[in-house]
Amino acid sequence: MAIPLLQVDAFTDRPFHGNPAAVCLLDAPRDDAWMQAVAAEMNLAETAFVVPLGDVFGLRWFTPTIEVDLCGHATLATAHALWETGRLAPDRDALFDTRSGRLTASRREGLIELDFPSTPADAAPAFVTNLAEALGAEPAWAGRSIFDLMAVFGAAADVRALAPDMVLLAELPARGIIVTAPADDGVHDFVSRFFAPASGVPEDPVTGSAHCALAPYWADRLGRTRLLGYQASARGGTVRVEHAGTRVRLAGRAVTVFTAELLA
Repeated sequence: MAIPLLQVDAFTDRPFHGNPAAVCLLDAPRDDAWMQAVAAEMNLAETAFVVPLGDVFGLRWFTPTIEVDLCGHATLATAHALWETGRLAPDRDALFDTRSGRLTASRREGLIELDFPSTPADAAPAFVTNLAEALGAEPAWAGRSIFDLMAVFGAAADVRALAPDMVLLAELPARGIIVTAPADDGVHDFVSRFFAPASGVPEDPVTGSAHCALAPYWADRLGRTRLLGYQASARGGTVRVEHAGTRVRLAGRAVTVFTAELLA
């Protein structure tokens, strides 16, 4: 039986921008090896597999090489796909059971808003030297969240200019490396990039889950809970964030690029 498959660009309202995710709409669970093989075939940062479980949906995310515990852009893409295909009523929130607990997606103010756990980074000065060597520039501050290492720079131009050594980055003990700095465009509050070669993703275009660490950092530094971030990858994407204690709300748009059927 053919399985519906959509490719959705997340955290953008224009095709071929933001972060592309494949969304596989299942009627019943599939085994891990099959999902990993599909994700490798899609060869995107993440492929999402969603299955109805009564009033909620089971949701899992795979890179081309591993399953991950938390993914923002593929969750946003999945919610968009459920509403667009009529699998979820337009006035209903999307409730997902995941490896990171219950996640929610809602439609608010013309955006899709995700309710995610906050994953703040604690100072980790011991990593400054290793990060400087791998990134080719020394950060002003280094931290570590539950998933990632974070490197903070003084200027947005420093973040944009980075050309890291992916071999050295892959050796660092983290899912990925968040790099960030204050924005300089008068529109956004901060900029970021995200590298995860150890997870099969050299540079992720727009990383929702990284903003679960960026939101508390910049909220504390700037003294505001509602902020606008720009991920300065080649494709680029905007993420509205709100830090709310132990939770972070991430909001953005999404656009379907194509629909297909998976026959294997």
